[in-house]
Amino acid sequence: MASASSLKRSDSIADNMPDALKQSRYHMKRCFVRYIEKGKRIMKLHHLMDELNEVIDDEDVRTQVLEGLLGYILCSTKEAVVMPPHVAFAIRPNPGFWEFVKVNSDDLSVEAITVTDFLKFKELVFDEDWAKDENALEVDFGAYEFSLPHLTLSSSIGNGISFVSKFVTAKLSGRQDCAQPLVDYLLSLDHQGEKLMINDNLNTAEKLQMALIVAEVSLSTLPKDTPYQKFELRFKEWGFEKGWGHTAERVRETMRSLSEVLQAPDPLHMEKFLSSLPILFNVVIFSPHGYFGQADVLGLPDTGGQVVYILDQVKALEEELLLRIKQQGLSIKPQIVVVTRLIPDARGTKCNQELEPIEGTKHSNILRVPFKTDKGILHRWVSRFDVYPYLEGFAQDATTMILEFLGGKPDLIIGNYSDGNLVASLMASKLGITQATIAHALEKTKYEDSDVKWKELDPKYHFSCQFIADTIAMNATDFIIASTFQEIAGSKDRPGQYESHTAFTLPGLCRVVKGIDVLDPKFNIAAPGADQSVYFPYTEKQRRLTKFHPEIEELLYNKEDNNEHIGYLADRKKPIIFSMARLDVVKNLTGLTEWYGKNKRLRNLVNLVIVGAFFDPSKSKDREETAEIKKMHALMEKYQLKGQMRWIAAQSDRLRNGELYRCIADTKGAFVQPALYEAFGLTVIEAMNCGLPTFATNQGGPAEIIVDGVSGFHIDPYNGDESSDKIADFFEACKVDPTYWNKFSTEGLKRINECYTWKIYANKMLNMGCMYSFWKQLNKGQKLAKQRYIEMFYNLLFKNLVKNVPVPNEEAQQPMSEPAVKPQHSLSKRSQSRLQRLLGA
Repeated sequence: MASASSLKRSDSIADNMPDALKQSRYHMKRCFVRYIEKGKRIMKLHHLMDELNEVIDDEDVRTQVLEGLLGYILCSTKEAVVMPPHVAFAIRPNPGFWEFVKVNSDDLSVEAITVTDFLKFKELVFDEDWAKDENALEVDFGAYEFSLPHLTLSSSIGNGISFVSKFVTAKLSGRQDCAQPLVDYLLSLDHQGEKLMINDNLNTAEKLQMALIVAEVSLSTLPKDTPYQKFELRFKEWGFEKGWGHTAERVRETMRSLSEVLQAPDPLHMEKFLSSLPILFNVVIFSPHGYFGQADVLGLPDTGGQVVYILDQVKALEEELLLRIKQQGLSIKPQIVVVTRLIPDARGTKCNQELEPIEGTKHSNILRVPFKTDKGILHRWVSRFDVYPYLEGFAQDATTMILEFLGGKPDLIIGNYSDGNLVASLMASKLGITQATIAHALEKTKYEDSDVKWKELDPKYHFSCQFIADTIAMNATDFIIASTFQEIAGSKDRPGQYESHTAFTLPGLCRVVKGIDVLDPKFNIAAPGADQSVYFPYTEKQRRLTKFHPEIEELLYNKEDNNEHIGYLADRKKPIIFSMARLDVVKNLTGLTEWYGKNKRLRNLVNLVIVGAFFDPSKSKDREETAEIKKMHALMEKYQLKGQMRWIAAQSDRLRNGELYRCIADTKGAFVQPALYEAFGLTVIEAMNCGLPTFATNQGGPAEIIVDGVSGFHIDPYNGDESSDKIADFFEACKVDPTYWNKFSTEGLKRINECYTWKIYANKMLNMGCMYSFWKQLNKGQKLAKQRYIEMFYNLLFKNLVKNVPVPNEEAQQPMSEPAVKPQHSLSKRSQSRLQRLLGA
């Protein structure tokens, strides 16, 4: 379609748009008349194009316009605001780059406007008084980043660690004293009072360089596998402490890396050296909402992929930490603590236990902290949209408990989702610790115009709290971990989740002219994997969990309806298309069901199996889930799907779920992920690991996981007819050529093993933790200034918004002085008594 070839790099959209409009002046005059004739409103790209198609009915002329510069500008427009006689455009020529212009419909004159001006145009549609208020609250987090470097190319977004390494290299290069910040940082390293790396004998770059030369000469005389203990005392006299390595070879490698950094620094050696430092031992991970547990929780409200992600993340991180600590020559035991909410009404789960060891780890635990009101501990589950009144107290209680449990500060705090990221920000700010955030899903992109319509949506979702919490956490954190590029900056056609927070307005509340910049080097991509001990190929017959086969047979094919399944599959010879997710609007399982119901060709080729939620809407406490359960029943009735569709209640046994994927593969079926938007797509990874050909949404992360037509297929969740035809075409091709199915099964597995494993993830994550800890130290003055701004924003705005979120009035709340459930594992007496003391035991 449109091309940027005629747009000069040095020119702005505002410079080029007047000429572009003149080239089609007759049609554009008519087009702008149509834009403004309906009065003030917000228009999306498809609205603009629909009007254009009506005005230019000659297809050849329309094609000519769209292939020119005007077409490029219009196709780069993400939204427009009509305020007669003007139309204001938000134009995004490339991910991360925005321009704003207004066009006068009378004479087609063009004027560049600021982001503030554009946001005011939007506000005029919804709250004219606020838009015209000169004292309206305007927030600009970019005001504190004027001296920090930012990326300059869209293609670099998400590769922040490499950019930071380059900047650090430049900052430490030159005169010998330029390296002093690195020397000071090495001097600060210790663990529980024990010095690491160097001591005060090597307090200048010159002394350190000379000592490294002497040490390398000494090491060259030793066998490579000589333990560090054999030469530890001699090195200590020269100023070196533990942490360089466990053998002479490893110590020499680390010292050579530092010598390179001090003498002729380059980004690769800088990143390698900083990543090797003994900095990270204790890690805290926050995930407050939902039912966080290791069994019987998946499918409960607000409980899904994030829980699986974190548990797998912990195992990978602990394994990598143990390896690194051993290679550093240290005998320290790392600890990872996942902090979540304690829920007394645990619905048969272990979510009422304060402390729970994480299976498959040696030193990792789940620590549960209750939500509290002024009446006591809150017993029942609380929706992720309603948690905000409890988070500050939760952060305070969790901080106290963590300090006691670990015997000191953690080295890295990782937040998850809006609530976990806010709590992580509060704790990291208080303790001065390096912070990472993981969004998983930012709600702002899920609901169109949810910022300007916040007053309409707030009673149900409390988006004012959530969007402000997200903006605070994004700006407070040291680095942000995304699973894909799309999560950060979207695609050419669609802004990313984070990018949608670049600038937005909540009319009547605040105007955020600079929220987060996706060109900030804090953004990094680290894609997770799936637990390959659970999700492995269906072809590995010796590993197959055949003990589950009778249960899965009953689950898929028993014709009686019960509490675990309804509907049945009359023709067992058909392949099965399969989807498993929470039952909410965005996951779009009802959408997939409707696609299937409407497509007779697809129904003749395959059966449909849906796994999600349960069948009685009155049992759900989640508003969206209740509506979707009712909708699913209605669709099954409308399209008479019994005999071709099986609806299975949410399944929480991961081992059995892994075998369920493989049993679907045995039928030569496929996995379908139809979400309206998916930040990453963990179920896509799981299915591909099991060898299932996969069809996944083109909106979000799955579009990067799958190479369309090679390792799977992209489907458009907004075009059900096209998507269902694409699935049907695949199964028809499989009928003609039996090897066609095997091809996509094999290519999917290949893609996973090359790019999506937890080992790759853990290595990246810990490298980031090391690099950004030094980066934080290097820029601590500016970090402090921005933190003060964030604290003001939090205290003056967010804390007042929280008061509008209703707190449930439980008839019997547990008094604060009583503990919930005693810890269920064997800690040392000292640690156990600490926790019991803190929790009132």
